[in-house]
Amino acid sequence: MNIDPALMEIIVCPDCHGDLAPAAGPDGSDELVCQGTCGRAYPVRDDIPVLLVDEARTP
Repeated sequence: MNIDPALMEIIVCPDCHGDLAPAAGPDGSDELVCQGTCGRAYPVRDDIPVLLVDEARTP
């Protein structure tokens, strides 16, 4: 995953506004996991975070 560090400092979970941390999904794909209350995992496609609640994987 190659996301600009400046971007990682300002983006937050669109659901609960918690911080996001990079992680590998269960299938090995890149994703950003919410460290807040919801725990949603947002996919990263071609180094672009898809921050749509409808696209997120729920815990």
